[in-house]
Amino acid sequence: MPLYDCVLLFKPHVKKEPIMDLVARIGKHICSRNGVITEMKSFGTIHLGYGIKKLDGRFYQGQLMQMTMMATPNMNKELHYLNKEDRLLRWLLTKHRDTGCLQDAYFSFEDSRTVPKAERNSRRGLFHYIHQNDADKDDYDTEDDTDQVESRPLR
Repeated sequence: MPLYDCVLLFKPHVKKEPIMDLVARIGKHICSRNGVITEMKSFGTIHLGYGIKKLDGRFYQGQLMQMTMMATPNMNKELHYLNKEDRLLRWLLTKHRDTGCLQDAYFSFEDSRTVPKAERNSRRGLFHYIHQNDADKDDYDTEDDTDQVESRPLR
């Protein structure tokens, strides 16, 4: 199951109990579909960059919460009942990218300076360049010359 973030922006005057009721209802809905909530964060009251107009006025502040969950891909369609929720200003469901290849690609600033500037600024980015060169290293390895250090030019 993919990992999702659900960001909820509540109206500023909503009390803590109704917020927890809605979050618990979302959590029960996710768990009933064999999903798992992995993390919950509350960012408190935030100031918005612009007013959000609703039937009961325009709001320049909101209470922000984030739920991280593992759920089925059709969860976005199932959460559309939140559109009718009058306590919410906005809600957003985003899918996490597959970050498995990024976990082993930690590098220092010196490593990033050896990459050509055109490759750093390209759409594929720095991680593609590093992994491409890691895959190429296997082609140059020899079993009998393990003590020698090889040097090869950057492409």
